[in-house]
Amino acid sequence: MSFAPPTYVPDVLGEGFEQHSIAQPNDYEGPVRCTIIRKRNPRAAANRAVLYLHGFTDYFFQRELAEQWLAHGFQFYALDLRKYGRSLLPHQRPNNVRDLREYFPDLDAALDLVRAEGNQTVVLNAHSTGGLIAALYADAGAHRAALAALVLNSPFFEMNLPWLVRRVALPLLTRVGAIFPNLTPRASLGRGYGESLHRQFRGEWDYNLAWKPVEVFPVNAGWLRAIRKGHRQVARGLSVAQPVLVLHSDRTLRRYRPFNDDFFRTDGVLNVQHIRKLAPRLGPRVTVRAIEGGMHDLILSREPVRSEAYRQIFEWLATVLPPVE
Repeated sequence: MSFAPPTYVPDVLGEGFEQHSIAQPNDYEGPVRCTIIRKRNPRAAANRAVLYLHGFTDYFFQRELAEQWLAHGFQFYALDLRKYGRSLLPHQRPNNVRDLREYFPDLDAALDLVRAEGNQTVVLNAHSTGGLIAALYADAGAHRAALAALVLNSPFFEMNLPWLVRRVALPLLTRVGAIFPNLTPRASLGRGYGESLHRQFRGEWDYNLAWKPVEVFPVNAGWLRAIRKGHRQVARGLSVAQPVLVLHSDRTLRRYRPFNDDFFRTDGVLNVQHIRKLAPRLGPRVTVRAIEGGMHDLILSREPVRSEAYRQIFEWLATVLPPVE
């Protein structure tokens, strides 16, 4: 079957970034789409590419991340999942999902496109909730065999909540989510992490606050049910055949209020002990490394921390990918 080249249009990031929107079958909210973003490397001749997958209340905006992959000889692609960022439609609730497998067709479409454009070695690079989705896809997704390796940046494998909440309140909300998925619990993750990122507040990065607000979008019981199901799958153990690199900060933030500078050098969202404990359950070829002084999104950490994260990524890839011919 011949490949019909997709129509790319200039992306909001400018500087050579392009985007292509893909319509997906309707779901319980109506029409659905996902969005592929790419930046080409005219000097890359190794048929290597990376597909980047964002986290929760997030979208792809990290120009520096793209430039790092390009500089190391990869074609760069990113995916804004349905109901996130560029893919969010007016009738949709941001981030709304009832089963994480709803994202699998978006990854199928992205991998189809990446490979159709001549890339034979594809790395899946994912952050936080994207890391959970990526791990589940690499275990059971239709095109999991197309992946050469996974690079997971602070993957979301467990709720960073007190034991009693995780063991009592969350299971109750999970059951409720099966019947009343749109029920929205009264909860807030606070503004501290968001303020540590955006340059309008205390951070150094610029991005669309409508797509990635300082305080995360409210979650509903259906989302909690989907996440908890994914967490249970990881806890039981997956069978990811590809080599996996899991990076995380070396410390977890303990004081969320008032805002303090620890947001800039610890994980202010997840408990790094959960990541260390659960990462080896992804499969037989998992490497886990801590990045000293890293933020939750390691590649948004301050220098020289993020440079160390990049060094770890590309040195590891050099050991697990086939040599460039």
